[in-house]
Amino acid sequence: QVQLVESGGGLVQPGGSLRLSCAASGSIFSINAMGWYRQAPGKQRELVAAITSGGSTNYADSVKGRFTISEDNAKNTVYLQMNSLKPEDTAVYYCNAFVVTLGVGVLDDYWGQGTQVTVSS
Repeated sequence: QVQLVESGGGLVQPGGSLRLSCAASGSIFSINAMGWYRQAPGKQRELVAAITSGGSTNYADSVKGRFTISEDNAKNTVYLQMNSLKPEDTAVYYCNAFVVTLGVGVLDDYWGQGTQVTVSS
């Protein structure tokens, strides 16, 4: 079993900053990639940012220049630094990871429970 736990969400003023964290734990052999998705009411879940174990990153166009994803491979943790936040960034942010488990030995994806980010004007 693999568990992802997000933290760092909250309420922030437009133009402010937040830093999200996601820690993976459990029967992990390796993690190929981790990322952040978000879902606002009435909208589909969308990719915000992702990073591979080798450090390659990609971002949604809407957050380029404002958000930065990073990782600590030794701690199986991914971070999302969010600057210049806008009201349209308001959503539940979900951590995602592609993991090879110790017992099964196949690649599968796992999701955290989500953390609320609210940017209020």
